[in-house]
Amino acid sequence: MQHPHAHLFSQDPLLYQMILQAKPVTEATAYRPIYEALLSSVISQQLSVKAAATIKARFLALFPDNYPDPAFLLSTPPEMLRAAGLSRQKITYLQHLAQQKQDGKLEDAQLAPLPDEELIQRLVQIKGIGRWTAEMILMFALHRPDVMPLDDLGIYNAMKRLYALEETGKAAKARMKNISEAWRPHRTLACRYLWQSLDNAPVSSSES
Repeated sequence: MQHPHAHLFSQDPLLYQMILQAKPVTEATAYRPIYEALLSSVISQQLSVKAAATIKARFLALFPDNYPDPAFLLSTPPEMLRAAGLSRQKITYLQHLAQQKQDGKLEDAQLAPLPDEELIQRLVQIKGIGRWTAEMILMFALHRPDVMPLDDLGIYNAMKRLYALEETGKAAKARMKNISEAWRPHRTLACRYLWQSLDNAPVSSSES
């Protein structure tokens, strides 16, 4: 199989020029359990990176060994979670995740082998998890190599600049999808370079 960078270079001259000027992006290998990744994603929603890190640290400090055991989380008084900086809605979502984990519905052995789209569809059935969040789980927790988050604001802004996109809304997403087809099966790597070109963390354009 062709090296990921070589594939992107050969398929997209504009992306090739951008990557040449960028710091190297390497493929991550450390796997993160889906349950923990989902908890982290919910906590981070609609927060700056700094604020999210602060609240995550307070949240994890509530649990032995900084691990939010499902039973422990479900028995934690809501006022303690509120004191950590969590909204009532996020507390509801976190409790739902804990219940799902306790019921055996978030086992990595069952979920991790699923194809990308099937796993995304499984995850978006969970309260508080939209498609963008599910895609971030695939990209950064499971390190799936071929994910294209069309709802990501940073990806849109980077592609708008690189490809002179004039479209907005659904038309923009259709154009982005069409351009990204050439990157398969390494769309995740391409997206990481696009984010880096803006020096941005992933941000959903539509998900609450």
